[in-house]
Amino acid sequence: MNSRRSFIRKMGKVSLSAYAFSSPLLNAAQITSNHSKIKHKDDKLIRIGIIGAENSHTRGFGRMFNIEKKFPGVEVLYVWGETDEFARDAMDKGGIPNMVKDPKEMLGKIDALIVDHRHAKYHLEAATPFVKAGIPTFIDKPFCYRVSEGKEFLQMARDLGTPVTSFSSVAQSDATFDIKKQVESMEKINQVVRYGPVDIESKYGGIFFYGVHIVQPLMYIFGEDIEKVRITRNGKNASASLAYRNGMLATLVFSSLHYGWETFIETEDRIVELKSRVEETDPARNYKDMVEMFRTGKEPRSHQSILSCVAVLEALEKSVLSEKWEEVKL
Repeated sequence: MNSRRSFIRKMGKVSLSAYAFSSPLLNAAQITSNHSKIKHKDDKLIRIGIIGAENSHTRGFGRMFNIEKKFPGVEVLYVWGETDEFARDAMDKGGIPNMVKDPKEMLGKIDALIVDHRHAKYHLEAATPFVKAGIPTFIDKPFCYRVSEGKEFLQMARDLGTPVTSFSSVAQSDATFDIKKQVESMEKINQVVRYGPVDIESKYGGIFFYGVHIVQPLMYIFGEDIEKVRITRNGKNASASLAYRNGMLATLVFSSLHYGWETFIETEDRIVELKSRVEETDPARNYKDMVEMFRTGKEPRSHQSILSCVAVLEALEKSVLSEKWEEVKL
């Protein structure tokens, strides 16, 4: 998890975002009352299972919980990998004691689930049996690959009272929340230019794979009311235009030589670079919010906000092919 935190720490220049604006569709009290299996107190062990080990995130979760013990009483006990080699690597580097051949072997043995595939198209199918069993579930970014599937999945979770969340670590951070506070006190913002690494041809879902780190913070800080999007490309270099219904235009520049996220805004009399004024806590806010959901059932983001980001990514994916304006459909 050190690698993910280092990304955030590099963002002294990084533009980030803020907390979702819409209210949760299922409040914490309703979830907790419906989900009788959430009985954990701070002194009770939370046993985590992880599905997916191709990502470096999985061994990072293991290090954070099992080796560094950032959250006493929370441990990763099981991992399933896309290959045995991936799983063993996560076990060795993350101190995870058990590997399963079938994710369903973890049912009845864990209190919380993390789904961590590199391609979002695998996330919801992997999580479904556990959500049906009432296991609080964190789905790593991006949440899913299609809005229609995400709606059905989240409706199931609401009906069952099972807590589910997903977010970009770049978005769900102390720095992001600080940026939001700054912007709230600023004059009218006309245009936004945001830079960040994106490979629109990634084998892990194209713009979905890293695009979530540039799109989700933008939506956190400036709102989710994006009407249409358009990709412009010249070979492997690309950018995107996102048109808000209030007339604001956001331009995303997909950097390929520089790793980091920066955001600039145009106001009536100047161009401003947005910078965080705070240091990220250790453990970082995104991990604390995830564990808090595991303990209490309180979802840190609304389901609507999760789906809104997927809808924008899906529209951008269409525009990669058409290079025309594509409507954001939620």
